[in-house]
Amino acid sequence: MPTANKALLASLTTLTVALTAGCSGGASGSENEPTAEGGSYGECEVYGDAGTIELEPVADGVFTVQTNLPSPGWWKGDTPESITGGYEFCLAANVAHRAGLDDLKVDNVSFDALVAGQTADFDMAMAQISVTPERKEVVTFSAPYFDSNIGVLAPADAGISEENLTSKKIGVQLGTTAVEFAKSELAPEQELQVFPDTTALVTAVSAGVIDAAVMDTAILLAFAKNSGGALEVVGQYESGESYAAIYPKDSANGDTISEAIEAMREDGTLDKLSATWLGPELGGDPAAVPVWSVQ
Repeated sequence: MPTANKALLASLTTLTVALTAGCSGGASGSENEPTAEGGSYGECEVYGDAGTIELEPVADGVFTVQTNLPSPGWWKGDTPESITGGYEFCLAANVAHRAGLDDLKVDNVSFDALVAGQTADFDMAMAQISVTPERKEVVTFSAPYFDSNIGVLAPADAGISEENLTSKKIGVQLGTTAVEFAKSELAPEQELQVFPDTTALVTAVSAGVIDAAVMDTAILLAFAKNSGGALEVVGQYESGESYAAIYPKDSANGDTISEAIEAMREDGTLDKLSATWLGPELGGDPAAVPVWSVQ
């Protein structure tokens, strides 16, 4: 394997992400201005008034959130102990703030187990999880907080196009909606290569194990940026998917969390989180990626 590829593989495996933090300041306590940070909110700005919603957390006084790391832009840090920001982390911080909970705990779990409803002891989970009928049978979804398409990541000089993609070796991540999309619509006659997590999937592209990775556009853009120009999101397919948080099937907090997310959409908090954490980290607007049609 060439030395350049080895260096790229190392950088993709560790993925230490530098993110830009901070929103505009102003008087605290209003819906549209940040208040002081909570006890474990890291670099997140929180908006609205504390204690305006009531939750029954699984751990007294602590808001416990599950995710699947690493996830550049969405979670700043590669381990639960190192998380200090990111769109989803700060969304969770804002829910905790509005519930009057200063302590925010992050657990790193398997994505496949998470969407299969096989994890426990958490209040809310976010890992760019697309809402599907199958998943609704085993987990409860919140109101959506982000719209997503399915992107194609490939080496920048590989010449992968809308016309030739289906003749290439395609990889997907286990448990994601891209698996079914690729199997049923994109390349039904191809035996896809399935990887356990995003880092393994992206590493396989850089190493030439596969020609292209198919996954959510917003996720792949962050990995492309961190590749130093070696990888590129060359196209995307409209999927009509949205990301939503999940919580245990019998959670008493579901309606309250959904109402909090809807309130954050209405008062502009979600837009502020996107501008602060996704824009700088993704290195580009997902809407600017060419939209392809299945050939």
